[in-house]
Parts: sequence; structure tokens; C-alpha cells
Amino acid sequence: MSARAWWLFLALGLIWGIPYLLIRVAVADLPPVCVAFARTLIGALLLLPIAAMRGELRPLLRYWKPLLAFTLVEISIPWWLLGYAETRINSSTAGLLIALVPVLTAGLMVLSGREVLNGRRSLGLAVGLGGVVALVGLDIDVSNGWAVGAALTTALGYALGPIVISRYLSGVPPLGVIAASLAVAAALYIPFAIPAWPPQVTMKAAGSVLVLGVVCTAIAFLLFFSLIAEAGPTRATVITYVNPVVALLLGVWLLHEPLTPGMLAGFALVLLGSFLATSRGASQHGAGPVPIGSDESR
Repeated sequence: MSARAWWLFLALGLIWGIPYLLIRVAVADLPPVCVAFARTLIGALLLLPIAAMRGELRPLLRYWKPLLAFTLVEISIPWWLLGYAETRINSSTAGLLIALVPVLTAGLMVLSGREVLNGRRSLGLAVGLGGVVALVGLDIDVSNGWAVGAALTTALGYALGPIVISRYLSGVPPLGVIAASLAVAAALYIPFAIPAWPPQVTMKAAGSVLVLGVVCTAIAFLLFFSLIAEAGPTRATVITYVNPVVALLLGVWLLHEPLTPGMLAGFALVLLGSFLATSRGASQHGAGPVPIGSDESR
């Protein structure tokens, strides 16, 4: 890759590794739906004008059904559930659970008949799921089962989103898709977020949400599309393996979350499983769709 591509890659590795930390801080004072609403609203306000100036919104009108489906599975439901999960489990644990996205994507591609289930892919799926078992079995109390389920559902949504893009929106400008999806998601959150909005918001929570919306959403997607243009979609997906490392380190360093044997074992197994399940050698049809909507994505 070029020097510019490497800088974009490193910047995104950091930017998309910190949402878990920021969400954990924000949901300490704000309901999860309010955090998700504010983040999508800020991102939409920043990206919609850019997409409009580039003429990337009008082509979306005829694709409103898949756009709505993408919004629900990639943004609306996952970002709300992820906030809920982080009210009960550590940000680093949530980041490691979301790191299962490539494994889930590979499994969905196999189930849909678009990928072949060979030995390497089967091993990757088994190893990745084993990582989740290790993480949950060694570290997470049974009482937090709903939070684990919410995080895993978020990962499933992040895995479904790129498949919707690949099947129904592949010919549509990606920045327009993201900008419109953020706007739709913000509108969908309004009936739930406005009644739940607290009378006062701490500076810490407000700052976390602002960084989530500006840096981790608007700027991150602009950088990601630049990385795809510079290095190609296949190399851009490698960012998936960097984000959980950043999430783990930031959670341990800044929030003083414990670094446990279960986290280390789960982290190693999930990343190894993701590599095996999504590497080119695992499939006769390539590496699968580019996760343009995830900040694992997210």
C-alpha cells in the first residue's frame, strides 16, 4: 500500500477502536437510545450536505426498501443494543464480542449459498465461536446474559448490513447510502429518544457523544471511502482485525477494565477464526462484501 493508504489505515484502526470506550462513558449518564440518536443525528448533519453536493442522494430514491433494511440491521438496532450491552459489560468485552463480525459474515455467506464451506472456513467458524465461548464462559456472569445477547445481535446486524449492500445497493454511491441511513436512523430514534432524554447531561457524556458523531461516524466514513479508493476494498477490510485490539487496550488503560485470561483467549481465538474464515484461501469466490457500514464497525 502507499504511504497515504497506511496513514488512513492507522487512523481508522484507532478511530473505529474507540467507540466502545466512548459509548461506555456516555451510557453512564445517558440512556443508550439517546446516545444512538445523538450520534446518528450528528453524523447525518455532517454527511448529508457532502453527499448532496456530490449528487449521491437522488439515486437512492428508487432503493428505499433495501436502504431501510440496511439502516435497521446496520445502524438503528445495533447501535441501540450496543449501548444497552455496555451498561452491563465492559467496553473491552463488548469490543471482543463484536470482533466476531467476520466469522458471522462468513457463516451467513455460506448459508446463503454465496460461499463454499470448505475445511479452512469450517475451522475458522469453529475457532471464532470457540473464542466467544471462552470469553463468556471465563469472564461474564450469567446475570449479564441479556447484555451478551445484545452485543452478539449487534455483531449479527453488522454482518447482515454488508450483505444487503452487496445484493441490493452495490450500484449506489456508498457515501449517499451512509448519509441517508444515518438520517433515517435518527428519525426512527426520535419517538424513543426524546421522552427518555434527561433534564441534564454531563460534559463527559456530551463530549463522548460529540466525538462519536463527528470523529467515529462522519470523519471515519470519509476516511474509509478514501482508504477503499487508495488501497482497494479487499485490503480495506483488514481494518476489522485492528479495531478490537484498540478497544481492548483503551478499555484496560483508560477505564481500568480487567485484562483476564478469558479476554486474552477469546481475543486470540476470535481473530484467528476471523482470519481463517474470511481469507482468500477459505473461499472459491473471494473475500465477500466490504463492510462499509460497520464501526467494528463500528
